[in-house]
Amino acid sequence: MSDQLTGVFAALADPTRRAIYERLLESPIGLSATELANGASVSRQAIVKHLQVLAKAGLAAASRDGRDVRYVASSDEALEASSWLAERASAWDRRIAALQAQVRAAPRRD
Repeated sequence: MSDQLTGVFAALADPTRRAIYERLLESPIGLSATELANGASVSRQAIVKHLQVLAKAGLAAASRDGRDVRYVASSDEALEASSWLAERASAWDRRIAALQAQVRAAPRRD
């Protein structure tokens, strides 16, 4: 697993960051830290720190809009993580199918 992929999973391990990322995914024009902090259970400063972690992991990108900094979700790293998870799920499906075949082939002991 690459260091970048590890960073993605580490960033998404935190429920607050997952919630922020979900909100960014829902917004086509992005959101400022202030907008993200409205109604949140954490401060604007905490939101900014979470956004920095998401940006470092490649899950968010910042752009200046006048005095505001707007954040948008980035999907490239999330797609790589999704692909990695799909590969692991496929491997587990093959292992379970092989185990089922062994169980079915085993003689019954009644």
